[in-house]
Amino acid sequence: MLELQEISKHYGNKQALDHISLTLENGIYGLLGPNGAGKSTLMNIITGNLNPTSGIVLWDGRNVRDMGAAYRSLLGYAPQQQGLYDTFTGTRFLSYMATLKGIPKKEQKGEIQRVLDYVNLTEKANRPIGTYSGGMKQRILVAQAILGNPHLVVLDEPTAGLDPKERVRIRENIQNLSGDKIIFVSTHVVSDIESIAKEIILLREGKIVDQDTLSNLCKKHGNVKNLEQVYLQAFGEEESNDGPHTV
Repeated sequence: MLELQEISKHYGNKQALDHISLTLENGIYGLLGPNGAGKSTLMNIITGNLNPTSGIVLWDGRNVRDMGAAYRSLLGYAPQQQGLYDTFTGTRFLSYMATLKGIPKKEQKGEIQRVLDYVNLTEKANRPIGTYSGGMKQRILVAQAILGNPHLVVLDEPTAGLDPKERVRIRENIQNLSGDKIIFVSTHVVSDIESIAKEIILLREGKIVDQDTLSNLCKKHGNVKNLEQVYLQAFGEEESNDGPHTV
């Protein structure tokens, strides 16, 4: 179980997060909010890339800052097409990431093959990543995130810039991951999570506006019919130039 207790983050005079408290158990959680809502800051605090100004992050009751490598070993993170080495083949990149994650050398070959099969990239594994399509790059990022079978998987805009077919493939990959894991997905594409999320978290100006199942959110936000309408009800004019996207 992942718990965030009264998490706040300040950058000078700007407050990016304001007393965020969340409890996440196994399942898929979607994080939605307009640009500048604090989504990236929240994900970077969860992954340990940023320290909060105040508040604590707990994993099964333990402060993750005290856990160090033990926390990193149970965490998988896929940023938005960052940290890719275009000259590396898919296999070499995954081998490099497996080493960083501390996966024993004798287990790496089987683990790399497992994640390549999972994201349907086995046939392209020996091609340079620089020749991959946007969708293939997103899939290799998902693959490295799930190396070592982590219990917490954090995905930042996993389908950004992808065509509808690739979005569906990524969404199916995410859905198939859930069960004994916490999957935390930040996205502007409401269809990425509408059909698969256990709960959806709405974030605005560093505060949680709401957190609930899709059906309950629809009821609470004017008895609307879908997540896009919930999004528009919750954020309204803030999204005039950057509204929610659908497939």
